[in-house]
Amino acid sequence: MAESVFAERIVQNLLDTDFYKLTMMQAVLHNYPNAEVEWEFRCRNAEDLRPYLAEIRYQIERLAELEATPDQLAFLERIPFIKPDFIRFLSLFRFNLRYVHTSIEDDQLAIRLRGPWLHVILFEVPLLAIVSEVRNRYRYREVVLEQVGEQLYRKLDWLAGNASEEELKEFQVADFGTRRRFSYRTQEEVVHILKRDFPGRFVGTSNVHLAREFDVKPIGTMAHEWLMAHQQLGPRLIDSQIAALDCWVREYRGQLGIALTDCITMDAFLSDFDLYFAKLFDGLRHDSGDPLAWAEKAIAHYRRLGIDPMTKTLVFSDGLDMPKALQLFRALRGKINVSFGIGTNLTCDIPGVEPMNIVLKMTACNGHPVAKISDTPGKTQCRDENFVAYLRHVFKVPV
Repeated sequence: MAESVFAERIVQNLLDTDFYKLTMMQAVLHNYPNAEVEWEFRCRNAEDLRPYLAEIRYQIERLAELEATPDQLAFLERIPFIKPDFIRFLSLFRFNLRYVHTSIEDDQLAIRLRGPWLHVILFEVPLLAIVSEVRNRYRYREVVLEQVGEQLYRKLDWLAGNASEEELKEFQVADFGTRRRFSYRTQEEVVHILKRDFPGRFVGTSNVHLAREFDVKPIGTMAHEWLMAHQQLGPRLIDSQIAALDCWVREYRGQLGIALTDCITMDAFLSDFDLYFAKLFDGLRHDSGDPLAWAEKAIAHYRRLGIDPMTKTLVFSDGLDMPKALQLFRALRGKINVSFGIGTNLTCDIPGVEPMNIVLKMTACNGHPVAKISDTPGKTQCRDENFVAYLRHVFKVPV
């Protein structure tokens, strides 16, 4: 009998989330324990998710059952930059369901989060994984686990056939696929196969639980919310990115040194990313816009500052697949170090399955709007058009 692709639980435990949620959560505990935030869910492809509302609510309620076990906390204790007080906080942490509101608005599924950033921050990834898997359980009941492995082996075979041995020695891939995975078991199978059959080139997973299960590196630093929140936490809007980067440096003292560049656009980011930050951070992460144009800007910026780009790393994580990653690798090889975080194309790529395009983004901090503009038109998300216009004006971002 074919093995089911769906496990009994959708979210396995507190560590079944992206690593950067925990790294940001520690920084919030230490720096902004009283910040209040709001978040909103959006299905970018306007799919009708109303039929799944009851099941989504049931699965969200099950999050309240989760608590960190001594074994899980011991795993985090071995990570040098995770602090003892944060471990203690996590041992007490529970998902508080009063901060989550699900409903139907304008014939669309609506999910809103409102509450202390410290207690809301861990909801994002499990909620997206729940929406994705609930929908897939209804729409694709016939999918079996074998299909997941077959599809992944096709990609690894393609890579072996198209990349030279020399190229493959340097080619680095990580799994970034928790939030829009087809199911938990799909992601588990992907990480298992990559660890076993792609050794040396599979550098880790964003999923902390799977990193622990398969003894691979948990990967992640910061997300857009870190920079967005600082639009209302810092002294002046124009200094918000500097404040976010500065706080990160003070928290992690040179560890976790990959900075995210597209909260307000790459150009606006680079104007704040001076010699001080360029020396302190190990590299940059790409998440929107033309990846090659972005990379060339980063390389030129490092050179202008007198920094050898070969001492830095660019991490690509925007809608990647193996062919795109190989193309970028070849274009940048010898110019700067590169690594690739592949998400949906690893954990929700099954023949006949249409992946979801869903996001859950921070919309307000301390009662005031925050926004992400990004380098891709259409990825801008903010309820307040006036604030977006103001943000563009302050950072000189053309419409």
